[in-house]
Amino acid sequence: MNARIEDYALIGDEQTAALVGKDGSIDWLCLPRFDSGACFARLLGDEDHGHWRIAPEGADRCTRRAYRPDTLVLDTEWETADGAVRVTDLMPQRERAPDVVRIVEGLSGRVTVRSTLRLRFDYGSITPWVRRADGHRVAIAGPDSAWLRAEPAVPTWGEEYGTHSEFTVAAGERVAFVLTWHPSHEKRPPLIDPYEALESSVADWRCWAGRCRYDGPYREAVVRSLITLKALTYAPTGGIVAAPTTSLPEKPGGVRNWDYRYCWLRDSTLTLGALLTAGYQEEAEAWRDWLLRAVAGNPADLQIMYGVAGERRLRETELPWLPGFAGSAPVRTGNDAVDQLQLDVYGEVMDSLSLARASGLPTKPHMWAMQRSLMRFLGSAWRRPDEGLWEVRGGRRQFVHSKVMVWVAADRAVKTLERHHELSGDLADWRRLRDEVHREVCEKGYDKERNTFTQYYGSRELDAALLLIPRVGFLPPDDPRVVGTVDAIRDDLGHRGFLRRYDTEDSVIDGLPGGEGAFLACSFWLADALHMTGRSQEARELFDRLVGLCNDVGLLAEEYDPVDGCQLGNFPQAFSHVGLVNTALTLFGEDGAG
Repeated sequence: MNARIEDYALIGDEQTAALVGKDGSIDWLCLPRFDSGACFARLLGDEDHGHWRIAPEGADRCTRRAYRPDTLVLDTEWETADGAVRVTDLMPQRERAPDVVRIVEGLSGRVTVRSTLRLRFDYGSITPWVRRADGHRVAIAGPDSAWLRAEPAVPTWGEEYGTHSEFTVAAGERVAFVLTWHPSHEKRPPLIDPYEALESSVADWRCWAGRCRYDGPYREAVVRSLITLKALTYAPTGGIVAAPTTSLPEKPGGVRNWDYRYCWLRDSTLTLGALLTAGYQEEAEAWRDWLLRAVAGNPADLQIMYGVAGERRLRETELPWLPGFAGSAPVRTGNDAVDQLQLDVYGEVMDSLSLARASGLPTKPHMWAMQRSLMRFLGSAWRRPDEGLWEVRGGRRQFVHSKVMVWVAADRAVKTLERHHELSGDLADWRRLRDEVHREVCEKGYDKERNTFTQYYGSRELDAALLLIPRVGFLPPDDPRVVGTVDAIRDDLGHRGFLRRYDTEDSVIDGLPGGEGAFLACSFWLADALHMTGRSQEARELFDRLVGLCNDVGLLAEEYDPVDGCQLGNFPQAFSHVGLVNTALTLFGEDGAG
């Protein structure tokens, strides 16, 4: 069993993704979309919840693995007493149906290899009926159908509700497996050539990575993060999921296990900025267009997250048959935080659309009308308490970060009118709103005694989201209140060189038992804030430590446990990789921008 989150690598086809462990097992795969039911759920259970392992007979973990440079094609190698073998894993961009391609190649000697496929639809709860047809193994249960074939054919049999193959490869010999999913009521889709799929996937990914404009320090980590963001994009709509997984724990054995296979508005501005600055205007425009479609409607109904196509109903449920990663239960699908009020998302949307306009993305005819509608709502609703950026489940508060983002919304609306005289709007009202919010935050959200902004009005708690105050322009970086806030957050929320979001152990607003690890996005924000406040050497040292947390194939989860030295939370995490890209651009942008 792959015992650590960082044991996994990612493959995907920009509509869904799979996690491949160091033991050669695909332990997580949802088909046909990121948010569909998993057909491999060993990640959150055991082998009987579905997986597909290909490895030398009797072997445990691989000897080495790596992505082919600038691609999402994974090579995993084993050296055994009988010789060496490589397994190449990929999911080619689909035409009709999703395919998983696994190519076994002998490198030296003669190695006996075993393939064990256990398909379990609906998150490991349904064992399909398997039969032979046209040289394939066909698994069917309800709406799902999957076809397995090998080229050339190898000895294959059914045993213990699994499909097993065993064969020997010598140096230079190859055997390709292809697993294809399609709706069970439809005919089998056309077969793909696995070797052509490999060549085209390598070429396509390298062409895409070659568009990256950044050429400064840590370029390999930046490109890997951008490839990861591309892999987490649902290509038909442009939506970017926070992660391809659900319920990977923020603390092993704890209850902080959430479904992240959706698109969060809080990520929008930071993601858009990373894509635009790195040279990916097409992807930035697709993300902007997804955002416009998702938020369309009554501004009072704006949600903090949506499905990959903009779906709104993401009801949270528990899957009691899955014990969870490292015994971390409950396993959840859906996310009840979708019903929370978070005023900060209005600022995120306004900031994103302002950035898109300023960056030269083609405007949409309805975009400004939508922004005006959002501002009309904020004008009457901004004083409400909310659940805040971190989706707390202990009750609403007057969160300072939320109010700062209300200021951002008003500020961006004002600046848009000042720059674009052809547009109409309530300029005087928005200026008054901007000034009023700024004044209230500085009066009620600032602790003069400690020289720091606080998590919510009247509290003594701190919040790492306050590090964004200089980034969004609420106050200049050299303002003593900004410097004091950065220092206070680093001192109070620092955790062995990294940063927590807030104090979950003693917090009255968190609403959940147990703690969590250091939050990687916040640690990147700290590096940004240190740089902006004149401490660039400290910022670069922190950034170097953060990049060092990437696993052997360059991936980051949501959090990190600096005590046990392991990654935590859903994986790989878009927010973490966006942070890596943006901080690299902040620290080295003048040296690395192409």
